[in-house]
Amino acid sequence: MGLTPLELKPITIEQLPAVVELDKLCFNGLWTQEAYQRELESPNSDLLGLSIPEADKKFPILGVGCQWAIVDEAHITMVAVHPNYRGQGFGRALLFGLLKSARARGMERATLEVRESNQAALSLYQKFGFQTAGRRRRYYQDNNEDALILWRSGLLHPQFEETLSSWYGEISSRLSSFGWNLS
Repeated sequence: MGLTPLELKPITIEQLPAVVELDKLCFNGLWTQEAYQRELESPNSDLLGLSIPEADKKFPILGVGCQWAIVDEAHITMVAVHPNYRGQGFGRALLFGLLKSARARGMERATLEVRESNQAALSLYQKFGFQTAGRRRRYYQDNNEDALILWRSGLLHPQFEETLSSWYGEISSRLSSFGWNLS
């Protein structure tokens, strides 16, 4: 039995309803379809999806990542993976795609906020070289939890291209161990 193909590519307008459904599962409806459409239309936004090509569309979007290009900085606004597919490397694939896109856009560094209690996300970001740079007190309105501000610099450094290549190999290996083939 072969590996199931997995695509990491920009979201299309036809996929927006599925992205909104994933948002509801992961974030209890943080963004509306209109908000995602604005992301698609903005030249300063990257909205990437992880999906199975030609899938039965039961889970057409397995993961989504978004970032904004602000001057020379990529602000990662979200990384979400369908709950049924967590722990297989999908978050790594999405973060890799966002950082690769940021580099292609000429972004020098990346930043994001993450819940202080979200250990899985913190571990992921630390694997990609993000470091804590500060804290936003009571950032999350649902429970007044603090957000940690994380930064990753050096995206334009020549060695970062080698780092991306190394990450791609690690991600591909992890995904294949779960039966996926990232194309």
